[in-house]
Amino acid sequence: MPAVIYTLCAITTSVCAWLLVRAYRRSRYRLLLWGGISFIGLSLSNLVLVADKLFLPGIDLATLRYAITLVSMGVMLYGLIWDEDER
Repeated sequence: MPAVIYTLCAITTSVCAWLLVRAYRRSRYRLLLWGGISFIGLSLSNLVLVADKLFLPGIDLATLRYAITLVSMGVMLYGLIWDEDER
């Protein structure tokens, strides 16, 4: 059962990233870009989680997952706080 949940989480974040990037390409609203980049990182983190728990159970990839998630959230915070929309 955990394999299904991990895989569904990875698929969900990947779909969210794709939708955000696609919306950015259409509207050029930069907050969508920052959200898309953030979700790309989060989907990468979820893929590392799947690899960590299912394919490489003897190797602890938690530090890598946390680092990827931290960078992804940093990208989102930058986009929300410091980036100004120039429409």
